Amino acid sequence: MYIPKSMDRRSFLLSLGGLTLSQLLVGCTGNNQTQLNVQLLKGSIPGQVVNKFRQSLKQQAQLKFAPVEQLEELYKRLINWQHNPKAHNEQEWTRFIPFRQSQTFPLADLVTLGDYWLTTAIERKLIQPIETAQLKQWSGLDSRWRELVTRNEQGIPDPQGKVWAAPYRWGSTVIVYDREKFKKLGWTPQDWSDLWRNELRSRISLLDQPREVIGLVLKKLGKSYNIENLATVPDLEKELQTLNQQVKFYSSNTYLEPLIIGDTWLAVGWSSDVIPVLARYPQLSLVIPRSGTSIWADLWVSPKEITQDALSSQWIDFCLQPNIARQIALLTKTNSPVVTNIGTADIQESLGSLLLNSQEVFAKGEFLLPLPPEATKQYEALFAKIKG
Repeated sequence: MYIPKSMDRRSFLLSLGGLTLSQLLVGCTGNNQTQLNVQLLKGSIPGQVVNKFRQSLKQQAQLKFAPVEQLEELYKRLINWQHNPKAHNEQEWTRFIPFRQSQTFPLADLVTLGDYWLTTAIERKLIQPIETAQLKQWSGLDSRWRELVTRNEQGIPDPQGKVWAAPYRWGSTVIVYDREKFKKLGWTPQDWSDLWRNELRSRISLLDQPREVIGLVLKKLGKSYNIENLATVPDLEKELQTLNQQVKFYSSNTYLEPLIIGDTWLAVGWSSDVIPVLARYPQLSLVIPRSGTSIWADLWVSPKEITQDALSSQWIDFCLQPNIARQIALLTKTNSPVVTNIGTADIQESLGSLLLNSQEVFAKGEFLLPLPPEATKQYEALFAKIKG
């Protein structure tokens, strides 16, 4: 199975943002108490939310919330827990693991997974479907969220499939730029088409991701990020060639450094990377392209080997309550799958375009859905050709 290269996204600078959990939050201990073990992306759930959940429980429970630095690491743990010998084949998986094979982690009831990992997690049988009958808030989610996580056994979106995950926050691909540089130009970027302006030749840093770069060109041309046959799009290669002349630097991990030191004037990146940097470098501004952008999501999934219980469902449902969803969004500076009433007084001005217009951004945005292998090869081949 092909694992998309953009799966390691959002691993950069995550630990800088928002109010985070302590290394381990544990409730009162007791041999016979119900337990909930959650392994989550660091910084994606505020400690206050966990404390409120504990206070809301009618029964005593032992809660363990262990933050993990990267989404990729959480995915590797799902592999590690998989009893399928193929998944434990040393040549297949230990080359990805930064810790020794003998180092193990307790099996979690719930794990954070990025939406881009969902297809392979289902196909490799690393996770199991979630029972939505116990989720009171589920029916209130926008249908696009339910469609994103309703998939067949191959991990492909399918209205007849099962629900494999529950979203709890999301963000988008954004443009970040140096205001001082653009003040001299007399304009500020508003949409993808601005990346082609002559003044920005060799002044841009882009993600080193075929789906993201080709996708933004498709969006500029009024097309979808998820087109399967690129040959049907006139002028796509020509537009990409022109854009490539504007680019000074491609990277998925260090694309912000050239912007910070002034080597580039504008970068395209993931909102979760950009937001922590805005607080440190006030000369930078963020804008979400008017024509629409790609959307990423953090999801709760249940590992294959775990027995699901009511406490897991209670936690998922708790995260989807409007008042809790609002707190997660504000404190982690991301968007919520639940409609929340966030006003200008609630946030710093630099985050206005991100948090105040979330419904409009979501309406115009697109998830990067799984593509057939032949389509993925098209994207990679064209991207490699353009970069030379």
